[in-house]
Amino acid sequence: MNVVDSSAWLSYFADDKNAAAFAKAIEDLDQLLVPSITLTEVFKNVLQQRDEESALATVAHMQQGQVISLDSELAIDAAGFGIMHQLPLADSIIFATAQKYDATLWTQDSDFKGLSKVKYYSKAK
Repeated sequence: MNVVDSSAWLSYFADDKNAAAFAKAIEDLDQLLVPSITLTEVFKNVLQQRDEESALATVAHMQQGQVISLDSELAIDAAGFGIMHQLPLADSIIFATAQKYDATLWTQDSDFKGLSKVKYYSKAK
């Protein structure tokens, strides 16, 4: 299973230098888990930079994977991971989702660098 962090989704949609690194995880829809918080982050980013139509099209693509909602168990796990690894709130939810489903987390967000089952790529410049 794969979880793709918001930064990696944005890289993929922007078709930047790291896009190809994330394509495998994003395009394997049967193995793709999408934490609901990533829908929020990506939608907000695309809405700010482009328009609502683009933002809706972007999250429609993301929803082809299995969307994982934040429930009370995942929220509590995320709080623990947030403290343990000093992760911001959204990152802790994304990491907790990956851990719950024993998934690989794909990212270019340095907050995740060095954590278990994380495929980290430095941001393309």
